[in-house]
Amino acid sequence: MAENGGARLDLRWQALILLLVIGSVIYLLSPVLMPFVVAALFAYLLDPVVDRLEPRMGRSIAVSLVFLVATILVVAFVLVLVPFIERQISNFLTQLPVWVNWFQTRATPWLEARFGISPGVLDTQKIFETLQANWKEAGGFAATVVAKVSKSGMALVGWVLNLVMIPVVAFYLLRDWDVLVARIHALIPRSIEPVVSRLAGESDEVLGAFLRGQLSVMVALGVFYGAGLWLIGINVGPLIGMIAGLISFVPYLGAITGVLMGVIAALVQYQDWAHVALVLGVFVVGQTLEGYVLVPKLVGDKIGLHPVAVIFAVLAGGELFGFLGVLLALPVASVVMVVLRYLYERYTQSELYTTRAQSGIIVPGSEEAAGPAVVVVETAAPKNPEPPSAA
Repeated sequence: MAENGGARLDLRWQALILLLVIGSVIYLLSPVLMPFVVAALFAYLLDPVVDRLEPRMGRSIAVSLVFLVATILVVAFVLVLVPFIERQISNFLTQLPVWVNWFQTRATPWLEARFGISPGVLDTQKIFETLQANWKEAGGFAATVVAKVSKSGMALVGWVLNLVMIPVVAFYLLRDWDVLVARIHALIPRSIEPVVSRLAGESDEVLGAFLRGQLSVMVALGVFYGAGLWLIGINVGPLIGMIAGLISFVPYLGAITGVLMGVIAALVQYQDWAHVALVLGVFVVGQTLEGYVLVPKLVGDKIGLHPVAVIFAVLAGGELFGFLGVLLALPVASVVMVVLRYLYERYTQSELYTTRAQSGIIVPGSEEAAGPAVVVVETAAPKNPEPPSAA
């Protein structure tokens, strides 16, 4: 028994060392891993579609068809949406002086009269000058990219190689995805294979719900908010909608940000309460669609990440691994939640949790301390406690 316990302990230490080695390698190679991570995300997202088409036309043809459609969509996004987003930002910065004047002449006096806020707290002119200087320095997305790659021939070569590697690596990963998964499964030690397979299956459900479902919700909300604000006449409505949809993976944060920006835009542009009510109506309808249609249909209740955990995961990932960490933050956090739920289940079934103490606590100097020994009757612990909410 002691030898078996020692072997299990050795296996746990080996697994811990392996995880530390993998984490160190990812940390050291994070600048190089970017195209591979993006390609793996594309392959993971498209694999279910290929699996559905594979019985009809074979794996290779299915991969080629799905890859062709995905490539067309990505190219269309780059050619259409990127210039559109840049025009929206330019339009916003063109109207920014009007926003600053509204803050200085209307909002600031109102805040000072109602709440006693000093005008020096809201230095809108300084904010405006900073944004304008940064935008002039950047000169737009295309100008920024050209300026960076033109400084060095090696930078240009690296940028082009990364751009070309993503579709190439994604294609081969997508073609051999099932083979890779089977080989990884074959490498798992047989002693822990049932547990690892179970956790891998649950992690796949969580990741699928997040990557496919939550991204679909973000896109749908961004389109709905942007179109709704544009229809009621908000000039920068599409930009506000895209921002609100992009950060909607944190519950309520996207809606709150969109409402604040939309209300300010309506007051600045129209200076009436009718358009403010219309802005609020757009976001009320959007939140209703998200809560009763989009999230139940596309995401479900499989992610289980608390909003604070989402924010912490994104910030921690960005701090540790840069943009690569931001990409991996929520998928890794989802898998960690699956492992924590499993550990909680094992803990609530262990003797440490279910066994009650056999003796009571007697306060010195009390009557119980001078009297006979106190007999404590052991009671059964609940067999199926409710798991805590994910934090």
